[in-house]
Amino acid sequence: MTDYLANAYPRLAGKLRKRSIASLPTPISHHEVQLPAGTRSITVKHDDQTSLIYGGNKVRKLEYILQRAQDRGAERVATFGAVGSNHALATAIHAREAGLGCTCFLAHQKRTPDIPRTLSMHLELGTEIVRYGGGTNRLELYRRYLQNRKTWVIPLGGTCWLGAIGFVNAGLELAAQIESAELEAPERIYIANGTMGSVAGLAIGLALENLPVEVHAVRVADNRFAKREVLDRLMNKTTTLLNRLDPSIPLEAATRTRIIWRDDFYAGGYAAVDDTTTHAVEFARDNLGLALDTTYTGKAMAALLHDLEMSCDGTSTLFWNTYNSMPLPPIDSDGHSLRNLPDQFKRYYDMKTLKCDLCEATADGETFEEWMTALRPHYMEAHADVMSDSSKTKEDMERWMAENKARFDAA
Repeated sequence: MTDYLANAYPRLAGKLRKRSIASLPTPISHHEVQLPAGTRSITVKHDDQTSLIYGGNKVRKLEYILQRAQDRGAERVATFGAVGSNHALATAIHAREAGLGCTCFLAHQKRTPDIPRTLSMHLELGTEIVRYGGGTNRLELYRRYLQNRKTWVIPLGGTCWLGAIGFVNAGLELAAQIESAELEAPERIYIANGTMGSVAGLAIGLALENLPVEVHAVRVADNRFAKREVLDRLMNKTTTLLNRLDPSIPLEAATRTRIIWRDDFYAGGYAAVDDTTTHAVEFARDNLGLALDTTYTGKAMAALLHDLEMSCDGTSTLFWNTYNSMPLPPIDSDGHSLRNLPDQFKRYYDMKTLKCDLCEATADGETFEEWMTALRPHYMEAHADVMSDSSKTKEDMERWMAENKARFDAA
C-alpha cells in the first residue's frame, strides 16, 4: 500500500504517523452511459473499497486519527453522529480492530431502511451507544462517558485537520493514477459534502499536484455542519499545520483549491429523499453497477447526472464513491440484546419501508397512517394526474386506500 503523501513529502513520514488500515490505491472504473442528451462518459473512484472490513471515505481519515489516539495512550475513542451514521459505524469497526473501545454519541434522524442493521452491528461490536441531542445534558454526558477513561474524542464525521489529511493523501493518489494513465485528468469531481473533511483534504491534495480540477461539493448535511466559510477555515488550518510539519508544503495551497459549492440537491434535509435522488440511485445501480445510499452518494450522483444532461461538450467527470460497498459481517441475532440500546432508539426496529404503488419511490413509517402521510407529497407531485382524476369516485379512493393498507399490513 502506497503512502503518496509521505512519498511526496518525506519529512512528514516521521512526524505524521498513520495506521495502515486502507487498501490503497482504490480502483478506477470507466463507463459509457446513455442519457437523453446523448452518450456520456463517467469515471468512478471506488472509495467504497477502501477496506475489506468496512470501506467508504471515513477509512482514510481514521488511518491518521486512530494512530494519533494510540500514540497519545488512549484506550478508547468516542465520536458523534446520527443513528444511521456510516462514520460512527466505521469508527466502531476499525477501533475494535485497533484494540480500542468505542463510545458513539448518536442522535435521532429521519428513518432510513439501513438504520436497524447499523444499530444491530453496533450492538454486535459492543459499541457503547449513548443518546445525544434533543434535550440531553451534554456536559453531564461528557463527564459520565469521557472523563477519566483515557478516551480520544473524534469530531463529527472525523472532520478535523488530521482527518482531512487522509484526503490530502487521496488527492495525491488520484494524481498518481492520472500519471500512470489509469484515467485522464477529469474536469470535474463530484463528491458528497457532509462535514466537509473529505472535500477539504481532496481539494488541497489536488492543488498540491497543480491539477485544475473542479471539486463539486454536493451538500448533504444541515448548514449547521456544512458551511463554506467553515470549509475555508478547515483548509487553511490543514495547510498551516502541514506546513509546520514540512515547510516545503506551500501555505497558499488552500487558496488554490477549486471548489464548487452545491446546495441544489439537498432534497430538503439530511437523509430526506426526493424523486431526483431516487432516480440517481437507481441509475447508478442499473448503469454503473454501484450500490449508493440516498443520504449522501445518491445526491452527489444526482448533481452529476443533472450536469451531464445540461452539458453539450462532453465534460469529463469523475464520481467519488464514498459509500461502503463491503458486506457487513453476519449478525448473530442471539448474540446481542436491545437491552443495551437506548429506549428511544428501539423505535427504528418498528419501521416499515414500502414503495409507492405507481413507481419505485419509497416512504417509511411505523403505522399505515404515518407511511401514507410521508408518501402523500410524492403522490401530489409525481402523480398529480392520477390524484386529480375527476373520474375517480369516493368508492374508488376508499378501495385504493384499502389496497395500500393491505400492502402495508402484509409487509
